[in-house]
Amino acid sequence: MLARPRTRLVVPALVAALALVLAGCSGAAQEGPAPQGPPVRIALDWTPNVNHLGIFVAQQAGYFRDAGLDVQVLPYNQSSPDTLVSSGAAEFGVSFQGSFTYSKAAGADITSVMSVLQHWATEIAVKADRPDITRPRDLDGKTYAGFGEPGEVQKMQAVIKADGGRGDFRTEILDTAAYEALYGGQADFTEPFVAVEGVEAQARNEPLRTFRYTDYGFPDSYNVVLVGNSPWLKQNPEQARKFVQAVQRGYELAANDPAAASKMLQDANPGAFTDPALVDRGAELMAKQYLRDEQGRVGHQTLQRWAGYSGFLYDTGTVAGPDGKPVRQKPDFSTWFTDDLVAK
Repeated sequence: MLARPRTRLVVPALVAALALVLAGCSGAAQEGPAPQGPPVRIALDWTPNVNHLGIFVAQQAGYFRDAGLDVQVLPYNQSSPDTLVSSGAAEFGVSFQGSFTYSKAAGADITSVMSVLQHWATEIAVKADRPDITRPRDLDGKTYAGFGEPGEVQKMQAVIKADGGRGDFRTEILDTAAYEALYGGQADFTEPFVAVEGVEAQARNEPLRTFRYTDYGFPDSYNVVLVGNSPWLKQNPEQARKFVQAVQRGYELAANDPAAASKMLQDANPGAFTDPALVDRGAELMAKQYLRDEQGRVGHQTLQRWAGYSGFLYDTGTVAGPDGKPVRQKPDFSTWFTDDLVAK
């Protein structure tokens, strides 16, 4: 089973408001065409955050309703969205190119139907006041606060080596405590989402110095993707197309009007965010840096990007097949995703 995702909150959800969050996820009844067919379920990877902007925009703006869909947003639980979607417990889910790679190789019957983030939204981060760490090779001999995700350490090593280092560092698996460890000096570097923990760090007056993987020759990634149950997609092509294009339309609004998208996210999840300004800032960064590809499009995918990062993971020897044994023979990555469902 895949490691639990690291924090995806713009601001940690208040425990006392959890009931309100889950109520918001279900969406209020809206006027419009009656839904056609059974509900379409989408599993979140974590509590609502800016990675989910397009989903909640589609809900709040009525895009699902206009498409005649009854969409149910399933709140995060301990099962990964890859597992839920593959098992048929949800038709769609929010995933990541990395976790998708391991799930797909292990036999998960899932397909990436849309890119959410066109680029890495995570970066290597150190405290900005560390004069001894100004580039990745300075991380040799340091302590990394990690999340226990497969391929995570190998990625860090590759970036450090590309900068002339040895890739030799200590790793402490701290999961969501990684950021506090960095701020408190118990760790030297970690891997935040720039539009999430990066925004929080600024608000806490804990400025970070970050290193982009791609600046050191590391392949880019669809950091967040929308995945679907492969048999369901084949059996319900029209419903699948309507759902994906409604979500795509939601992310297009987020790319064009991040302030409006931020408000919809917050309206859909009352009580989930303690500081609306941080949500607004995260949405702005998403719109500016991550939601559009080089052609200005939202949602599209390429074989080059899938083969680049997923191919790297195969090369590390950390990818395992259904029998649990390492697999190095790379698949035909073009079969892992489809652009047929997004609007052109």
